[in-house]
Amino acid sequence: MENESKSYQSLKKRHREIRDHLPQHLSLRIHRALSWLNCAERNDDEDSKFIFLWIAFNAAYAHEIPNRWEFNERQILSNFLQILIEVDREKSLYKIVWNEFPNSIRLLIDNRYVYQHFWDFHNDKINEAEWQEQFKKSREAANRALGQMDTEKILSIIFERLYTLRNQLIHGGATWSSSVNRNQIRDGMKIMGQIVPALISIMLNKQPRLIGSPCYPVVK
Repeated sequence: MENESKSYQSLKKRHREIRDHLPQHLSLRIHRALSWLNCAERNDDEDSKFIFLWIAFNAAYAHEIPNRWEFNERQILSNFLQILIEVDREKSLYKIVWNEFPNSIRLLIDNRYVYQHFWDFHNDKINEAEWQEQFKKSREAANRALGQMDTEKILSIIFERLYTLRNQLIHGGATWSSSVNRNQIRDGMKIMGQIVPALISIMLNKQPRLIGSPCYPVVK
């Protein structure tokens, strides 16, 4: 297809070459993630692009976990990111964080509109002093991680912010193409546009720790 991006094309080509040697469950997760990555990269609309990239990300990391009720989404995501960083032989995630988007990451961390406790305050769940104190602590933790070049911690904080942005879009808490949230949508879209292909590439290395049964497997 003429509109398929270079990221998708190269990753899909690699997947075709090795999929017969991959565990079936891992191959299915990669296949699904690639399909949504292709959709995102062929789409020029910023909101749609971010949503499709998030679905691609979800398709890659979501898998069935024993006693899933004991885990929350943040814990599952944090565990996945930790494994990715540990098995990232080419340090691709490190390079994205520290070479590609340091300024975008700082802006995202300082943006209160993608900080969940800010909205908890506006929904009368906590008071103003509480959200501001939590925001201050979060920014301080992020600055320490930036100073120590702690990739795992920074990615966890980034995805906390992006998860709030994702919720705003998926749950109808934002207007399509709104000028109000353009900065965070554009920053989030650019960051996800680099991270998603990188994590698919890591998964293609057939790391045993990334193998897990996909959610909603194909049933005939």
